[in-house]
Amino acid sequence: MDAFKLMKELRVNYEQEAHYLPKETGLRLIESTTEDDSRISAKSRDAKVEDLWSLTSFFGYSTQTFVLAVNLLDRFLAMIRIQPKHLSCLSVSCLHMAAKVTEEECNLAPPVELIRIGQCRFTASDLCRMEKIVAEKLNFKSKAVTALTFLDLYHQIALSHCTDRKEILSLEKLEAQLKACLCRISFSKAKPSVLALSLLRQEIHAVQSEDMLEIACHIQRHLKITDVELRLWSERVARCLSDYSSPECSKPNHRKLQWIVSRRTAQNLHSYRTVPELPTIPEHCWDKSESEDSCEDVMSSGEESLSSSLGSDAEGPYFPLHLRRQHLHA
Repeated sequence: MDAFKLMKELRVNYEQEAHYLPKETGLRLIESTTEDDSRISAKSRDAKVEDLWSLTSFFGYSTQTFVLAVNLLDRFLAMIRIQPKHLSCLSVSCLHMAAKVTEEECNLAPPVELIRIGQCRFTASDLCRMEKIVAEKLNFKSKAVTALTFLDLYHQIALSHCTDRKEILSLEKLEAQLKACLCRISFSKAKPSVLALSLLRQEIHAVQSEDMLEIACHIQRHLKITDVELRLWSERVARCLSDYSSPECSKPNHRKLQWIVSRRTAQNLHSYRTVPELPTIPEHCWDKSESEDSCEDVMSSGEESLSSSLGSDAEGPYFPLHLRRQHLHA
């Protein structure tokens, strides 16, 4: 695609991105929720996104699938108030919905396998029912404009002007950095176009390319992104990636794995298929004045995070070497 068509497509997506943003009021309520509250907190949301990252790598799904799943999850959480016991079902449902849009049918993991590998305590019928609720509430059909949409377009525009820079400006590296940012709910409040440009500029500064920096400035002017807004999110991106690369920070696994399990573990995994269905999910909009529903909790209270059980990121192919973290051993 030539530069003119790329810039035209960039403008079209820029005009549509607001339709796919989570409601900021809902995101703020999640951020203000404490861990001991009966609502979804930012920490629990971030943990589930890391689980989705692990599942994405396990099943060999693309970055597009992961980013779309996170977009669906955040938009739903910002619109509908759910209890923590339904978060696993919601997050896996979003991943399955995204995969059906972005992956080849032959590569789709069956719902029962998503549930089994995710060590979730709900059934395939629960997942199907949740998918219908999400699709209806978000009016979801087949696509969404995300930060990855812009990151891909920015990368193509940069390469169209600097073809000899292909090996230096790695899209795979930029995608890995985007995934790290999306593991924090605060970045869901950023405009996708601004978040993607912040990531691009971060990498351009790292490779010290003056010509690519000029291209980034041209993109900024074309989309009329203010210096203040871009500087704000650029600083947050830099801080996030710095924290993410530190040995003190836990992280999800980023590689496709093969589990070797004992007979007892295998029996436990298979037992999840017979767990009773979740109770009907009450559909509450975000409103502090509303009371909590009183349905029985059938989710596992001791469910372990996949991001802490599927291995070390330091061995994965996705995250760049200079940002990989040392795995902490107990």
